[in-house]
Amino acid sequence: MQSILKWETNKDTYQLSQSHFLTLGSLTQNDIHYLLAEAIKLKKYQKEGKAHPYLQGKVLAMLFEKSSTRTRVSFEVGMLQLGGHAIFLSSNDIQLGRGESPSDTAKVLSRYVDGLMIRTFEHQIIEEFALHSTVPIINGLTDSHHPAQVLADLLTIQEHKGKLKGLKLCYLGDANNNMAHSLIEGAVKVGMDISIACPAGFEPDASILENAKIEANATGSSILVGMCPVEMINGADVVVTDVWASMGQEAETVERLKALAPFQVNTELCKHAKPDFIFLHCLPVHRGEEVTADIIDGPHSVVFDEAENRLHAQKALLKALLGN
Repeated sequence: MQSILKWETNKDTYQLSQSHFLTLGSLTQNDIHYLLAEAIKLKKYQKEGKAHPYLQGKVLAMLFEKSSTRTRVSFEVGMLQLGGHAIFLSSNDIQLGRGESPSDTAKVLSRYVDGLMIRTFEHQIIEEFALHSTVPIINGLTDSHHPAQVLADLLTIQEHKGKLKGLKLCYLGDANNNMAHSLIEGAVKVGMDISIACPAGFEPDASILENAKIEANATGSSILVGMCPVEMINGADVVVTDVWASMGQEAETVERLKALAPFQVNTELCKHAKPDFIFLHCLPVHRGEEVTADIIDGPHSVVFDEAENRLHAQKALLKALLGN
């Protein structure tokens, strides 16, 4: 754990390279290691019952155009545990849902709060918020990126494997989605190898993939995309999947189930991973579709540790962005 915990010694002088948190690709490797070290520290404080009100008096506005369980609860509880306050705003609660532009909304809310967490559809929306906001913008999810979730995933892998660099992560299923994109960006930043198993037409976004390959060359990791699940999962330390039809794709469910069925994570397929592999899923899950119950409810699954770590990873993020 040396590569992460080394940041505890200079935690008071380190500053993130970005004032917003839009993608993992925009952070440096040092940023990610620092955030993971802070998450480990804050998690320890909570388990010990030690107060850590680093954000006393700070307010986070949470804008939700997409519903959520884990994102809302983890960010709201995180702010409370850090001594601050969170305000939940759905699209029905503010004028954004009635046609006010993201730029105007960002300018107004920046006058009231210390940070904005946004869970929305097009990634361009959150980029527009960041362009016009004078307070930090945090990506709670867009159609193309889910960096807060993958930060928690990296924390979970670190806890269970004791390291990140040199491990192999295999993602199976629809790879042209927010989880796959952020996993690719996060894995190469910390020196993990990543393999993607997906059918034709479900490949990762080409520009995200190309940028990640450049980063992989710098960190010594590798990216492999293929259509053979057995080949891609072979020797994997970490196995990850996601739902096959995300919010907004319900009309395509039947077509997607047929195309993605060969990429289901099940016991037979996982025989090709390492014997001590761990299984991750951001939840919610459709048991019997993208993963079988014996895997997600079995001894290799760490999905509830992963869900808990949303809280700790995001507290580290909130402290870093709002605490200065």
